[in-house]
Amino acid sequence: MSGAESFAPTPLLLTDAAVRRLRALAVEEGNPELKLRVFVTGGGCSGFQYGFDFAEEAAADDTVIDIDDVGMVVDPLSYQYLVGSTVDFEEGLAGARFVIKNPNATSTCGCGSSFMV
Repeated sequence: MSGAESFAPTPLLLTDAAVRRLRALAVEEGNPELKLRVFVTGGGCSGFQYGFDFAEEAAADDTVIDIDDVGMVVDPLSYQYLVGSTVDFEEGLAGARFVIKNPNATSTCGCGSSFMV
């Protein structure tokens, strides 16, 4: 007979590049309370898609992840799809953008903005 196993999910992480970009955006906006809101919606070519917005306040049921002087906000529905993910900021020929590296995704689209679990 096997016993129950405990599981502690890895929280969402921000890379140094994402932290630097959020810090710069807060300075540009003159708003030290500015946080990155990360969410998942239905749609995209793989079933779900990532979304990003900015928030000054979190809802009562949001998860707030603070790293140094910047923060990220995730609603409870989205959080279940994002546990263990890393939010990064990339600059390249395609432009500058926040991206998510999600270990829960079983497939992604070519641009990386939609995924399937």
